[in-house]
Amino acid sequence: MAVGGTKVNPKKFHRNQIPLYLYLIPIAVFMGAPIVYIINHAFKPMDELFAFPPRFFVTHPSLDNFCNLFKTTAGSTIPISRYIFNSLIVCVAVVVLSILISTMAGFALSKMKFRLKGPIFEVNNLALMFVATAVTIPRYLTINTIGILDTYWAHILPLVAMPVCLFLIKQFIDQVPDSLLEAAQLEGASAWTIYRKVVMPLTKPAIATGAILAFQAVWTNTETSSLFTSAEGIRTLPFYMNTLTAVGTVQGQGMAAAAALIMFIPNLVLFIIMQSSVMNTMAYSGMK
Repeated sequence: MAVGGTKVNPKKFHRNQIPLYLYLIPIAVFMGAPIVYIINHAFKPMDELFAFPPRFFVTHPSLDNFCNLFKTTAGSTIPISRYIFNSLIVCVAVVVLSILISTMAGFALSKMKFRLKGPIFEVNNLALMFVATAVTIPRYLTINTIGILDTYWAHILPLVAMPVCLFLIKQFIDQVPDSLLEAAQLEGASAWTIYRKVVMPLTKPAIATGAILAFQAVWTNTETSSLFTSAEGIRTLPFYMNTLTAVGTVQGQGMAAAAALIMFIPNLVLFIIMQSSVMNTMAYSGMK
């Protein structure tokens, strides 16, 4: 398309795009700076970790922080493999259950007709306002009442309900044409069949985004291990990594920097792999 003889979106680089690059490149640098800092911070030797003024980039990269981290985990009474196993169990369960619940609820709220559908969705939107700290005591009382303290369910159930995941998936399902679902109904398809064979394949980008959000929520979560479990054998990797900062003032900070990078890498890799789905979901979820 051309406006006044100038292409708005040329296939190749054009000098008219220079103002756009001058605007976007500083934003990209600003957004990427924390990632660069986390990577550099993990490889800083002790003298650079506590240097004043603080240095953004590492001058003399070292693997000492990682070596100290692995030595500490090797001397633990409970092997780190146990914490990794617990985190994997909890991650898989939370991602699967949250996606299943969010897609089924999103399908019902988007395409089915029943009383109080609007107020129920508004309750979900209202839940977006509350941070986890605000519901810590109700969560603990609920978990204690149903008797799942010191179990894997104490890790899983508090993280399964994800209002933001339901919101995004519901808004995405709104874009599925009603005529397509009506045609499936005329062919004799049940609501479950429509959900499984029509809605689910068409909402894969939203499902991928929900999976990323669920994974991030559980992968970095320390609340459930701190408040809902006292048995060390069922605590998760983020909690264990978080406790390493208490091992000596200097050495603990170096291990904490290495642990932060280790915990951050899976989130970064997952987002890079699924970034197109995330962008697609965010675009469609804001449309009406």
